Amino acid sequence: MKISFLGATEMVTGSCYLLTTDKHKILIDCGLFQGDSDSDDLNRNQFDFDPASIDFLLLTHSHIDHSGRIPLLVKRGFKGKILSTKATFELCSIMLPDSGYIQEMDVEWINRKRIRAGKTLIQPLYTLDDAEKSLKYFQVINYDEIIKLTDEIEVRFKDAGHVLGSAIIELWIKEKDKKIKIVFSGDLGNKDIPIMKNPSIVDEADYLIMEATYGNKVHGSIENTLLFLLDIIIHTVENGGNIVIPSFAVGRTQEILYMLNMLKESEYSKIKDIPVFVDSPLAINATNIFKSNEDLFDDETKELIRKGDNPFEFPNLIFTKTAEESKAINFHEGSCIIVSASGMCEAGRIRHHLKHNLWRGNSCVVFVGYQAKGTLGRRILDGEKKVKIFGEDIYVNCKIYNLNVLSGHADQKGLLEWFSAIKKKPVKVFLTHGEEDALLSFSKLLKENFNIEVEIASMGETVEIESVEESISIIAEKPSITHKADLNVIYDIESILNSIRETLINNSVLNDINKAKLLLEKMEDIRSQLKNLDNFIKNA
Repeated sequence: MKISFLGATEMVTGSCYLLTTDKHKILIDCGLFQGDSDSDDLNRNQFDFDPASIDFLLLTHSHIDHSGRIPLLVKRGFKGKILSTKATFELCSIMLPDSGYIQEMDVEWINRKRIRAGKTLIQPLYTLDDAEKSLKYFQVINYDEIIKLTDEIEVRFKDAGHVLGSAIIELWIKEKDKKIKIVFSGDLGNKDIPIMKNPSIVDEADYLIMEATYGNKVHGSIENTLLFLLDIIIHTVENGGNIVIPSFAVGRTQEILYMLNMLKESEYSKIKDIPVFVDSPLAINATNIFKSNEDLFDDETKELIRKGDNPFEFPNLIFTKTAEESKAINFHEGSCIIVSASGMCEAGRIRHHLKHNLWRGNSCVVFVGYQAKGTLGRRILDGEKKVKIFGEDIYVNCKIYNLNVLSGHADQKGLLEWFSAIKKKPVKVFLTHGEEDALLSFSKLLKENFNIEVEIASMGETVEIESVEESISIIAEKPSITHKADLNVIYDIESILNSIRETLINNSVLNDINKAKLLLEKMEDIRSQLKNLDNFIKNA
């Protein structure tokens, strides 16, 4: 049996894993790469396998970095079954066509420029029609039911608590009269966030492929975040500005609405009359899907709805569907809250709102989700003072805030708690879905706390599992790390740097993040020197 890591390795996008047995090929996720210009090349590359040879695709959840290349997979020959939960299928039924539409619109805009430059035209990665065709391959399964895929393979989906319908995937595979259990964590949810249940516990695993997005960070409390958000809104409104919130259409937008509903219905009357615009057709459709899947909500949200307080419905909440309604927001008199997609500012209507507000010293942008390297959102969050939007240079004069506690991903503490609850620990853990600092930090914690073998997966790496009792043989082997004691010193310094950065960001209610820029730059300089030292030790 082999596992190939084909995405989300030392990065947080493009999730894709290929499981090959002696009889079958199974994909776990087939996500879109997002971020810098290299991402488009990664998306357009040929798959590292023949799509027609794949028997099953098991989808952990609907987010585009996990599902976004499914239409391309089908376009290139896949004819197997795609297994997902009901909510994941319903969300994919709006998200994948939306992604196809964006692919077409982006290429149309690019081709207009290429025509003027005398260059050959390019084709979209896939179209809206391709996306709609891919939906016919979905097969819905329920949480907690063991499904027999073949005589040798069984699968069970458990609630990952990350977004509506998200799943941890358990696989039992019988090969050569031996049964091995492999678990894919998918994206594990942040505990006690609005709407979603906490991640389900897995009793046992022989091998675990686990995410570590925030493996080096600890989120603050929801209560403090509510107060922080309230303070941001009041301060911005008093100065006559707008609050712009780039938000993922699925999951994060609904959580933001939940929190705004709580604030508006509290004793803080100052924000009750502030209009809230949800400016994303996809987010509007996703919210309707959330409403039709109330059985998946946590107990607190169910109780609110039972009492007649639907968190997705409150006074001065305005859903804007048409382009004309969206444009009108920028001419709204008085302050407002604008919740718009995409969450990383790479596409969609949010870019128009950033263009109209980034240069305004009295407005603010509030980031409420992970910003991948290379994205417009990440560049703004990292302190760039000038960004290009629709070909125009826009100066960043507004306040920039980061509410990372609202992440749908478990933080370091949550990841450790989830792993600790596994009664029969795995023989080996493969860490994915995280940037280098997070992966190194969490790998170190797992080794120290559980004395367990941990590997950070590399792009294109394939591992072969003989049996639970025998060791894993690495087919695409990575360079070995020497001088381990010296590297541990580097990891310790990294942890200190990350703690300093978190302190700066968590204190941004009193001192916004831009004012910490110089210190953050010093930290990055130290980090660069550490990487040079790291390379020297490895090559010594």
